[in-house]
Amino acid sequence: MPADIQRAHLDRPDCRLYFEITGTGPAIVFAHGLGGNHLSWWQQVAHFADRYTCVTFAHRGFAPSSAIADGPDPTQYAGDLAALIDHLGLGNVRLVAQSMGGWSCLEYALAQPDRVRALVMASTSGTIERKTTLQANPQRLDAWVRDAAAARTDMARRHVHPAAGLRMAREQPALHFLYRAIDAIGGADLDKERLRARMIAMQTKAPDTLKALGPLPTLFITGAEDVVFPPFLADPLAAVMANARVEHVPEAGHSVYFERAAAFNRAVDEFLAAD
Repeated sequence: MPADIQRAHLDRPDCRLYFEITGTGPAIVFAHGLGGNHLSWWQQVAHFADRYTCVTFAHRGFAPSSAIADGPDPTQYAGDLAALIDHLGLGNVRLVAQSMGGWSCLEYALAQPDRVRALVMASTSGTIERKTTLQANPQRLDAWVRDAAAARTDMARRHVHPAAGLRMAREQPALHFLYRAIDAIGGADLDKERLRARMIAMQTKAPDTLKALGPLPTLFITGAEDVVFPPFLADPLAAVMANARVEHVPEAGHSVYFERAAAFNRAVDEFLAAD
């Protein structure tokens, strides 16, 4: 059984970051998405903590990290992650990023690739510009954006969280309830539309930027029914990289780690075992 959870805060110049540590062994740092906080990873911590030191944290502005008056600036995410890794004295970390967490983890990996052992990008391309990724077929992205927007409007009418999706709400209503509850806790004081706009403004890097990661083992995980991140972007991005692969999970929305935890954990397990 994993050791008890260690809970603490890290003081940054303009905020306090909340984090938890569970388990022993090589370190995995989990970075949550816009609809979560450190609690989002409950199914991953329970699975990995008997073999890994699992570090979860709440991004700046997401409770129980401190609130920020004008909302969090996502350009500070990678610096927060670096400060946390340094504070804990972690070396050769494995990073697992969900959606928004891709902004944190990709920027950190690009800045310090020699300090990252493996990278998982779940339902995210971080700061990579999406349209450029599909130069050969930009119409596919345009069609997805149109259809996904219509699907999210329908979900709002049905009171379904778009990052959870219709299938989760229909097939696993208790899980959908929990997802919404964690979102409400973490983002209670946030203007998420403002934050989303700031994140989009950071999506300026060309796909070739990923070549700077060199041989870093990278796994993209996507849900086939995602209406937040275009899942088909993962393949051309992985093709740019020296050591990347893609896991497409059927019958899953944006939050594969939450909705299909067994498939997600198995994919990450196999990936980490091979790195």
